[in-house]
Amino acid sequence: MASEHRDDRAGFTLVEALAALVVAGLVISVLATMASQWFPAWNRGINRVQRAEMLGLALRRIANDLSAAEFVPSNREQPQPLFEGGELGVIFVSRAIGPNVGPGLDIVQIGETANGPDLALVRSRTPFTPLPVGVSLSETLHFSDRVVLLTPPFRLSFAYADASLAWWPDWHGVGRLPTAVRLTIHDRSRGGLAVMSRVVRIHVDAPAAECIEGERDCVSSRPDEPDSKAAFGGERSE
Repeated sequence: MASEHRDDRAGFTLVEALAALVVAGLVISVLATMASQWFPAWNRGINRVQRAEMLGLALRRIANDLSAAEFVPSNREQPQPLFEGGELGVIFVSRAIGPNVGPGLDIVQIGETANGPDLALVRSRTPFTPLPVGVSLSETLHFSDRVVLLTPPFRLSFAYADASLAWWPDWHGVGRLPTAVRLTIHDRSRGGLAVMSRVVRIHVDAPAAECIEGERDCVSSRPDEPDSKAAFGGERSE
């Protein structure tokens, strides 16, 4: 009977297979260790980018509303515009904006509202109608179409600039609209640190009829353009 000759290159021995498994296990262990250290940093970076985008969108939404504020009195008996600004919220009149919205004016409210167990910054609106004399806004207005703009730990504060660019924490009962509004987002999880801010110019601060008829100086009441550009910076992020 012919003798059988074994080819040594036909396969792996058991020792070689075990050695290959050990090497593969070491490689996988090293990759797993690197991934466990890299993925948290990657997730933090993604979360930071998403957070910045969320805050930027909220600021842009509020800025678009405020920049379109109109000089509209509450009624014929009150010459002051309907604009009530506080440190944590603001109410003003602007043109109705949005899908399926007809021509007209809205009273817009941006402020903190209960959202479950905590507070959230919410935008709401109601169609504008002249308000009764001597009645507060809270007693008359009923807002709807609530849109949540910011949730904890973030909080938005407002400040208001007059024609001389002096900043005030509130704006009540003034005969004109503020020249600008400063929006600042604070992070309560970091001790109230300001993480993003933006200054919004209000395009209208006097009734159009008074400007046309010359009853009000609507040009010199604003700061000069170079000073305005220096004082009103764009959106700033930490």
